Amino acid sequence: QVQLVESGGGLVQPGGSLRLSCEASGFIFRNYPMNWYRQAPGKDRDLVASISSTGRSTDYGESVKGRFTISRNNNMNTMYLQMNSLKSEDTAVYYCNAPRQGFWGQGTQVTVSS
Repeated sequence: QVQLVESGGGLVQPGGSLRLSCEASGFIFRNYPMNWYRQAPGKDRDLVASISSTGRSTDYGESVKGRFTISRNNNMNTMYLQMNSLKSEDTAVYYCNAPRQGFWGQGTQVTVSS
């Protein structure tokens, strides 16, 4: 059974940092690219960052470039999103996605507010 389980969300002040994790099981994690998406209330789900199966190639949405870093540990079957210099507009539910299989996690809430 495939599972993607996100963790690490929470409430943080503007300018702060959070690190999200996505633990994968039920498929050969190291063979597949992965994504982070986010969805703010009343808005579409947007792609935040992508990472290749090896982790050597990454890509970012324009709004998070220079502030967020995607990474993965294939030995731990886990993907990460380090989020720095957080802004109120980063407030959203963040989802882990395995695009080739169409799998999604349940999401973790990130709220940036003073």
